[in-house]
Amino acid sequence: MRSALSYFLLLPVFSSLLVASSGPDNRAVTDPKTLSSQSNPAAKPVPIEDLFMTRTVNAGGWSPDGQQIVFESNASGRTNIWKMHADGAAATQLTHSDDRQFAPVWSPDGKWIVYQQDVGGAEIWDLFAVPSEGGEPVNLTNTEKIAESSPLWSPDGSRIAIAYKPKESPITDIALLDWKKREVKKLTNEQEQDHRWTAAAWSRDGKLLLASRSNALFSDGDVYLIDTTTGNSRNLTAHSGQQLFTAHDLSPDGKLALISSNAQGGFFNVALLDVSNRKLRWVTDTQWDGQARAFSPNGKQFTYILNEDGRTRAFIGDVAGGTSIQLKMPEGVNGLADDPTPFSPDGSKLLMTHQSSRRPNDLWSYTIATGAAQQLTKSANPSVDASLLPQSQLVTYKSFDGTMISAFVWLPFNLKRDGSNPAIVLPHGGPTGQTPDTFSRTAAALATRGYICIAPNVRGSTGYGKKFQEMNIKDLGGGDLQDEVYAVKFLEASGYVDAKRVGITGGSYGGYMTLMAVGKTPDVWSAAVEQYGIINWLTMLQHEDAFLQQYEKSLLGDPEKDRKIYEDDSPLKYIRNEKAPLLVLQGENDPRVPKEEAEQVVEILKQEGRTVDVHYYPKEGHGFAKREDQIDALTRTTAWFDRYLKGSSAGAASHSSAAETTK
Repeated sequence: MRSALSYFLLLPVFSSLLVASSGPDNRAVTDPKTLSSQSNPAAKPVPIEDLFMTRTVNAGGWSPDGQQIVFESNASGRTNIWKMHADGAAATQLTHSDDRQFAPVWSPDGKWIVYQQDVGGAEIWDLFAVPSEGGEPVNLTNTEKIAESSPLWSPDGSRIAIAYKPKESPITDIALLDWKKREVKKLTNEQEQDHRWTAAAWSRDGKLLLASRSNALFSDGDVYLIDTTTGNSRNLTAHSGQQLFTAHDLSPDGKLALISSNAQGGFFNVALLDVSNRKLRWVTDTQWDGQARAFSPNGKQFTYILNEDGRTRAFIGDVAGGTSIQLKMPEGVNGLADDPTPFSPDGSKLLMTHQSSRRPNDLWSYTIATGAAQQLTKSANPSVDASLLPQSQLVTYKSFDGTMISAFVWLPFNLKRDGSNPAIVLPHGGPTGQTPDTFSRTAAALATRGYICIAPNVRGSTGYGKKFQEMNIKDLGGGDLQDEVYAVKFLEASGYVDAKRVGITGGSYGGYMTLMAVGKTPDVWSAAVEQYGIINWLTMLQHEDAFLQQYEKSLLGDPEKDRKIYEDDSPLKYIRNEKAPLLVLQGENDPRVPKEEAEQVVEILKQEGRTVDVHYYPKEGHGFAKREDQIDALTRTTAWFDRYLKGSSAGAASHSSAAETTK
C-alpha cells in the first residue's frame, strides 16, 4: 500500500551518462524537391503472393544449454512455434494450429516450451506447453473467459508468472501458474480500473518478482518488487506528477533493476536503479526513445535500444560504468530477442532481430567479443528481388501549426517529375504508436505499382517525447489529421504528385484516420481503403475490450461530461461529406474494433448512395493473421486504388454515386 507521502517523494538521482545523442528538436525540414525517383529498367510490380511468401519471424529465445533457439514463424501460413539449431540450421515446426501462437519460452530444464494461443483472433489467450523435442501440446489454463499470456518461468521451473485478464475486466494482474499442479493464483489484485501490471523478471532465488504497474494511457507508472509468497509489494520509483517508469530486468545479485523512464524531461531514457536505496544512475541522455532490455548472465553488462526517428540501434553497456558499445548491425530496425533474455546462457552471444524497408525481419546471432553478426533465419522470398523494392526515405516537414512531423516516403522507380503520379498516405495505428523503418508489404506492393507512399508519424505518436505524444488528447482527428493532410502537401511540393489522385489507407487507428480524412477533409482524397477502423467513439465504448474502454477514456475524457468531444472526434459526424470511393475490410472476431463499427460505415454510405464495398474475414481478429486473408486484403486494396486512382474513374471518383456492397 502506497503511503500519501510517497506521492510527493522525489527520487534521489546521481548521473553517469554513457550515451548522449540529439533528438527531435534537431531535425531539419526536408526540401520536397530533394526527393528523387531513381532509374531502374528492371522495375516491375512485385506479386502480392510473393510478398506474403516472405515469412514473418518474431520473438526468439535460447534453450538453457544454448544449443537451440525457439521462435515464432508463419512459414506455414500461420504463426506457429518453431525451433532451430543455434547456428540457424535444421528449423523444425513444433506446433500446428490455425490460431495465432506467440511468446514461446523454454522451461529451465529445457524439456518444455510454453506459449500463448487464442481462438479466431479473439485475444482470449490460453497458455500451452509443448515438449521441446516435439509432441502433443497441452493446454495449461483452458479458460474461456480469462486471457492468460506472457509466460515467464521462475528460475527453478516450479512456477510461471503470467498476465491474467478476465474478459469483462479492464484490469490485467500478475498471476502465478504452479507447473506441477496446473493451478493459477493471482499475485496482484489491482483495484483501479485504469491500471495494469506486467511481470519483468524473477530474482534468482524465486522469492521476488520485478514488475511494472501503469495506467491505461501508459503516461504514468512505477516499478515494483513483489514478494511471490505473500504478494506484498514495494514501490521502487514513487514519484510526483505524471512520469512513466518501466521495469525490464533484475541483476543476478538482485541489487539493480534495469529500467526505462521518461522522468528526464518527458523523453525515455535507460537507467540502472539501486533496489536498496532507490537511486537512479542514468545510462542515456537523449531526446530520442531509449528502451532497456536485459542483464548479462554474470550481471556485468546489459543491453538497450535507441529508437531514433523510427530507426533503431542496439547497445551493450557496462554496469561498472564507462562507454556503451553500439552493436555492429546493418542500418534499419535492430532489436534484441529477449524471451526472456537476448544473452546466450554463457553470455558470449546475443540473439538479435534486424529488418529494413527492403529486408524482412530475421533472427541474428551476435558474438560480443568479436562483433561478428550471423543471420540465422532467411525470411525473404527468393522471388522478391530487394533491388526492385524502392528504398524508404526519412523526411521531415512542418504541419499547419509549425509542428515538425517525420515520415517515411517510398518513391517508385522511373517517375517523371510532372505532377502526374498517384500517391497514398499510410496512417499508423495506436494512436500511441509509431511507423518504424520496417519491411512493409503494403508499401512494397503499392510503390512497385507506381504509387508514391508516405507514412507520417503524426502528433500522438510515440518516439518523440511525452509532450508530442499527448498533443492529440481530446483532439483525435484534429491536429493529427492535419498532419496527414500536410503530408500530401509535402508530396505535392515535390513536383511528382497529381493532387486529384491521392488515396489513404490504414488499420485500427489508421482506419479511424482514414474515415476521419474522407469525411472531414473530403476534397483531399480520391479513394480510400479503411481497415478495422472506428466510426463512432460512443458505440466503440459499448462494444470494445474493457481495457480499451479505459484507454479510450484517457484519450477523450468522461463520455458523459465530454460527450461533445466524443461526437466531434468521431467520423460519424462527418462521414456523409465523404466523396472518395471507400473499401472497408474487417475481421469478424475483432475484440478491439468490433464488427459493428464497419457495419455502421457501410450502412450509412449505402443509404447515401455512395461508392462503398466491404469484406468481412471470418475467424480473424484485429488485423489479419492467416496468409490467404493477408493476400486477399492487400489484393483488394491495390485493385481498389488501381480502379479509382489509375483507371477511368480516377479524378472523377469523388463524384461517384454508385453503391456497391459485398460480403
